[in-house]
Amino acid sequence: MNYTKLNETEIKNWLKENLNAERYSHSLGTAECAKELAGQFGLDKEKAYTAGLLHDCAKCFANEKLLEIIKDNLQVEEAEMLNYKTLHAPVSAYYAEKYFGVQDKEILSAIRWHTLGRLEMTDFEKIIFLADKIEPNTRDKEHSAVIRSYLSEENGLNKALLKCYKETIKSLVKRDLKICLLTIEIYNKLEDNVSVG
Repeated sequence: MNYTKLNETEIKNWLKENLNAERYSHSLGTAECAKELAGQFGLDKEKAYTAGLLHDCAKCFANEKLLEIIKDNLQVEEAEMLNYKTLHAPVSAYYAEKYFGVQDKEILSAIRWHTLGRLEMTDFEKIIFLADKIEPNTRDKEHSAVIRSYLSEENGLNKALLKCYKETIKSLVKRDLKICLLTIEIYNKLEDNVSVG
């Protein structure tokens, strides 16, 4: 793995030790899905695989540890701190760089933004975001199939993204969870540029 200081076996061993079984399976699925999407959209497959493999490396850290790492090492917007489920994303990017030796800015940014996304995402960031949502190991296959169906259309990445944001917002409302303003901004921007049923 050219993008890390550890080889693939070492990374997988670390993930096995630091993630629960479902999250480990999800990480492998995301890596494979990211590689597949990279091939489909003419992007670097190995780079995508690396980002997919490491995207959730801090997911099973205790909230206290995540908050401590953020407080001591990172600048995270207050809006991002609304939901504890997204705290692992900036910490995973931090760990990818500090522990796994990733220097590639695109990988680090894709890991950093794989939960919330951001305005003006690159195609590489979009495929990591989507791979996280539609990988076959742990995600709902019916939901994934709907999102995948958009990918072969014109402007497919953005159409698939918009569908993801629609479902995320519905889910947050249904669970009485706060919606980050960034999520609404991204949704509105995609809505301006894409039409999805």
